[in-house]
Amino acid sequence: MSIPVVTVGQSREDLVGGLERLHGPVTVVRRCTELPELLAACQSGLARAAVVAEGSEGLTASLVDRLGAVGVAVIALTDNADEAARLRKIGAASALTGVESSELSARIADAVAQLTGAARPFTRSAGADTGAALTTEPVQPDPGVQDHPTGKLIVVWGPAGAPGRTTVAVNIAGELAADGRDVLLVDADTYGASVAAVLGLLDESAGLAQACRLADQGLLDLDALRKVAATVATAAGTFRVLTGVTRAERWTELRATALALVLERARQIADVVVVDSGFCLEADEELSFDTMAPRRNAATLRPLELADSVYAIGAADPVGVPRMVRALAELEVAVPQAAPTVVMNKVRSSSVGRAPERQLRDAWARFGPQAELGAFLPYDPEAADAALLSGSLLLEVAPDSALRRSIHELICAPEQRKAKSSVFSSTPRRGAKG
Repeated sequence: MSIPVVTVGQSREDLVGGLERLHGPVTVVRRCTELPELLAACQSGLARAAVVAEGSEGLTASLVDRLGAVGVAVIALTDNADEAARLRKIGAASALTGVESSELSARIADAVAQLTGAARPFTRSAGADTGAALTTEPVQPDPGVQDHPTGKLIVVWGPAGAPGRTTVAVNIAGELAADGRDVLLVDADTYGASVAAVLGLLDESAGLAQACRLADQGLLDLDALRKVAATVATAAGTFRVLTGVTRAERWTELRATALALVLERARQIADVVVVDSGFCLEADEELSFDTMAPRRNAATLRPLELADSVYAIGAADPVGVPRMVRALAELEVAVPQAAPTVVMNKVRSSSVGRAPERQLRDAWARFGPQAELGAFLPYDPEAADAALLSGSLLLEVAPDSALRRSIHELICAPEQRKAKSSVFSSTPRRGAKG
């Protein structure tokens, strides 16, 4: 069966004529003058492969991903070794400009086979960006980082209504850093990024947007990622931060393809990557007639798809609990593989009643989903406000607070957390030294 191919640009040799004279498995169906024309031809279903004979510098990870989503493999011609390496990072194959027609034909067939064949260890999915029904495209491995250990990815997520996602995410990063881990905190909330403000960082450059831009161009290596990440130093430990977009309308800079590459690189420079995500799980397909348009909520969905652990944060009050129940049902539909640890935050008797933990467990057993309540974080406004006012972590301004101890046990001592019956049993035991 012949593979239909579209081309763009002129090669040193008669590329099209050479392929046609082979009478082999490749047939050139259209010559395009520029990349937008090539993209339009591929999206119409005309081709299975695209050969970029000239202007490979215009290829980005997002563009390659869009072509892969409609089942089109990309092969670019270049004599530059650095450009060939960049193309490999963004998922495109490459060949020399003077390649023989027979060899190019074989490269095209191999690229198409890889695109439609077995999945790779790390797959960059177009699901969060363009709809789960579209074909996924494997990312080509980078030989320079294959042997580097991979860190754990933790995503802190929760429903709308300010349940305390950012406070928990920031302090999880701080507790892990104090525990001796190399930590990178990522603010991926496209609706209200606030990690920089919570940590008192004067940031106008949006570190995550910079990293995504470099990733989209195939230029994000480990050193570049370290440079765009801000450093937060505390008395107990140091961690890095990729700050969020400074304005909500900049969400288009955090596309799923580029963000997935950033997270992959982040796991190569840190023991733990903590992502403070947005709340919305809507896939956006119904919001636009163009199914290839960027999706705002891809910055939330993609980290959830890739996460090793998900902490679902909900407010422990009569409004927050139903929101959490509905949000978990949406999460199960949007990201079926997610197995979140449900955390009730701001637990207090004034909003739940006497013995609030027991009240919440009883209500959850009656109305909640199958997921069990994993932890309870007490309402501690004095400690939280002190940390926010000083742009610091709880472990710095209120190390003995009930909230700080509960977050520490949540992330650093799960076995101790299981042994504890309640976060409200935080007073010293009778006879114990205080």
